[in-house]
Amino acid sequence: MITGLGHVAYAVDDLDAALEFYVQYLGLTEAFRLYREDGTPWIVYLHVGARGFVELFPGGRGGDGANASPSYRHLCLEVDNMAATLADMAERGMTIEGEPNRGQDGNLQYWVTDPDGNRIELMELHPDSPQSQAIRAAGQA
Repeated sequence: MITGLGHVAYAVDDLDAALEFYVQYLGLTEAFRLYREDGTPWIVYLHVGARGFVELFPGGRGGDGANASPSYRHLCLEVDNMAATLADMAERGMTIEGEPNRGQDGNLQYWVTDPDGNRIELMELHPDSPQSQAIRAAGQA
């Protein structure tokens, strides 16, 4: 079952300007960062409300190898049980190809694409993931 919005992801041309906007102006909190092998930031997570995040992908166009322009990247929906959710989607007629994988953050993820080509990530939070830790630290577990 889908339980909430996990995150919205944006490619950004200027990480400092994006952080100024989201953290200083909007008042969001930087929760954590994931880094590439070369030590540069790959994703900066900003905590929003109880369990939501905004992901900022530095580098804008092509910043993560996907030739993306600064804008919407994908929608993430949090699920409580990935296997049951995928089984339910299959029962409703959706073709489920492949298996969920475990992301760098430790969470299970499975990707689908809507009819317009928009990517949607289904994510089951691992109790020890950085997202779960940030939610607990904010007292919103």
